[in-house]
Amino acid sequence: MNAVHLLLGVQWVKAYTGNMGIAERKERQRAELREQILRVARDIVVKEGFPALSMRKLAEAVEYAPATLYLHFENREAIAKELCVRGFQDLLAMLEPATQVEDPLERLPKLAEAYVRFGLEHPETYRMIFMEDPKLSTALFGDHPEGPGPRSFGVLVQVFVDLVAAGRLEEGTKPEQLAEVLWAGVHGIVSLRLTCTGFPGSPAEELTQVMVSTLVQGLPGLTTEPAPTKAR
Repeated sequence: MNAVHLLLGVQWVKAYTGNMGIAERKERQRAELREQILRVARDIVVKEGFPALSMRKLAEAVEYAPATLYLHFENREAIAKELCVRGFQDLLAMLEPATQVEDPLERLPKLAEAYVRFGLEHPETYRMIFMEDPKLSTALFGDHPEGPGPRSFGVLVQVFVDLVAAGRLEEGTKPEQLAEVLWAGVHGIVSLRLTCTGFPGSPAEELTQVMVSTLVQGLPGLTTEPAPTKAR
């Protein structure tokens, strides 16, 4: 290879690596802007509620033209869906310590407590996931089975699967059905606290304990026979 060929080769390598650097920088900038959009959108939802989120308001907040937002997200619903995905990921993170409890009977109340704590500590995120547009949660559960929605429900199912495997529930028990009952219970507690703030009920933590205890042991002191009528 002569000197001319060597020089041309060096110049080609520089041009190639330079173009690679530009492409990588543009991709990084694109990813950073996408994260900024999601971060600002989440702030709007947390502070003002999901109905306050609009593409125009979001564009003003990030100081970009609305057309720029559409380069990253198809519409407001696409942003909301991504926020819901991340909300489910946060829920999974909250449930994670409880999943490490080996005894499923001890794990059950820990999961319930963690779920309720998540809903009450992140009310607007919870509202957006479960209490706004049903199409959002429906889409998440209709996506890949390894998505954050199915995985969150799977955590609740697993505790009952483990109880069956340990011989603590009879054969033929449906873990998925019991997980739905548990989910309905904790969701009900969170929803009641978020929508009926003036209701003078028991503390959420206490309600959670009673709900789990009732699920496991049944109603306290319940008998199948009515109490005898007192003579007058």
